[in-house]
Amino acid sequence: MPALPVFPPPSSFRLGLRTVVGNAGKFLSCSAPPSFAARRPPLKLCFQYSAKVPIGPSTILKKHYSQTPTPPQTPGRTFSRFRAITHYSHLPEDYEDPTGLPFRKEDLRQREVNAIFGAHLPADRANKLLRILHGRRVAGTLDDPVLQLNTDSFKKSDMEKALRYLRANVPVDEVINAGLRAEDELQYLDAREHGEEGFDIVIRVEKPTPSSPSSQKAKDVNAAPQSAKGPTGRLPLPRRKSDSPYGESSFDRIRAANIAKREAEEMRLEEERKKREEEEAKGNIGTLQTQQQKPREMSPFVKKYMERATSELTEPPRMTAWERLLPSFALTVLVCLGCAAFAVTYKPPKRSSRLWPDIPPAAATCLGLMGLNLVVWMCWRVPPLWALLNRYFIVVVATPRPLQLVGAMFSHHKLGHAALNMMVLWFFGTRLHDEVGRGGFLAIYFASGTLGFMTSLTSLVLRRGFEYTSLGASGAVYGIVTAFFWLHRFDEFKLFGYPPDPMSGPQGLAFIGLILGMHLLPLIARRPHSIDIPSHFGGIAAGWAGAEFLRRRMDAKARARAERLKIADTQVREPEQDAAPPAANR
Repeated sequence: MPALPVFPPPSSFRLGLRTVVGNAGKFLSCSAPPSFAARRPPLKLCFQYSAKVPIGPSTILKKHYSQTPTPPQTPGRTFSRFRAITHYSHLPEDYEDPTGLPFRKEDLRQREVNAIFGAHLPADRANKLLRILHGRRVAGTLDDPVLQLNTDSFKKSDMEKALRYLRANVPVDEVINAGLRAEDELQYLDAREHGEEGFDIVIRVEKPTPSSPSSQKAKDVNAAPQSAKGPTGRLPLPRRKSDSPYGESSFDRIRAANIAKREAEEMRLEEERKKREEEEAKGNIGTLQTQQQKPREMSPFVKKYMERATSELTEPPRMTAWERLLPSFALTVLVCLGCAAFAVTYKPPKRSSRLWPDIPPAAATCLGLMGLNLVVWMCWRVPPLWALLNRYFIVVVATPRPLQLVGAMFSHHKLGHAALNMMVLWFFGTRLHDEVGRGGFLAIYFASGTLGFMTSLTSLVLRRGFEYTSLGASGAVYGIVTAFFWLHRFDEFKLFGYPPDPMSGPQGLAFIGLILGMHLLPLIARRPHSIDIPSHFGGIAAGWAGAEFLRRRMDAKARARAERLKIADTQVREPEQDAAPPAANR
């Protein structure tokens, strides 16, 4: 019996491999190495001759594997992987609901259909149902009632089984596809409502031909199937605009698909952001929280006084910048002049006349200011006082009052803000008080606070920031700190013994530069913040001016005292010289 040669030609090996692979998975082993090349023209059969007749590969395989039929000879094929369409943007233009989309490379066999649906459904009808449902999942028309006409012949239980099989084996994001379909429908409806001609309606129309009895009869015969054909489920296609004179290319289609994916992802992220914002607004921050926290409602008592303290103005009064600033500017000038006069004319009381004689004057003054700030902070917790506090203890740019500049330097809404300011006031205020006295200390405090808020008010009015308000003792405190370091601008400071000896520490000018840098950085960065930087700058300027004024006055007083001592010493020495006897008379 003829047999295959040990080393057959490559063409014979490929032909035998294709034939064996097509026969129920039975393989023909051979020692020749396989050769998979690109697509070639149909291969000619390579014959092997015996003593009687020529024998081809099909004859040999038929003798060896006679129990299975041999498939017809086919040209060489390339190996490719089937990928089902799963995204709405990849939907073919010729898609129709009665035809559907392929869900796998080969249709299901009857044995597989029986395992899914049972023995009552033929394989061809089962595959048709699966293609229709898969197409609807991709086209976003799974719940479209108009298209149910195409699947009325199938049982509801079979459709549920088909969907269960498709969802388990062909993953499709049905929600996103349905959303993209809805967007296209809205776009088409809007265009049709406004009379725009941006869509090409896809309608198959046959060209008319000369009518004849035979052609008319054929047309009448074919009319029934066309009319019986169900809805296609297609939308009018938008006219695609392409700059290329050759029309739309594959790159244009890929770009359109990527844009559709990106828009769908942006839509999903936007929905998640809105949902997250709603949950945060309701207080439902964590996923483990079962009950949403509702915002605490105000009691009728609190609501009553809030309404009284709220202005009835719907917009800021129409005023020029000068009209808005002139009263406050006049008060600032009067306060600064009054502070200068108070610093010059103040004389400390006797010990017996003091309110707290056992406490040092510096501590008593700072404790008094800290107590006033604490009292005003507590008043903000009393609703009946809100109307008074809103009128005189907070700077309102829309409706400024001159006394707000003085009252706001003792006002704080938050305890942390007040505690930080009072801590710095105690640390630097007691030291500055010991050097300049109570008159100079209080003059710097009030002048720095008033000038600071005037600077802030001017800045906001010129920038038309009428929705802002300001309060706090920061401007006055920065004036105290700046005055202290200016009086010691050439002195060296060490923090907790650092830097160690013999190294010298930074001078007072370095700390003033650090304070200015901390306030200039937010202005350069242009980042949003809630710090009233102009108020701090105004306080720093007032503290520097007050310290310089007091330094020159103290220097003048020291020189005058030295002159008086020198004159007194001269007057004492002259009588002594007159009383002494002349040396010649002895």
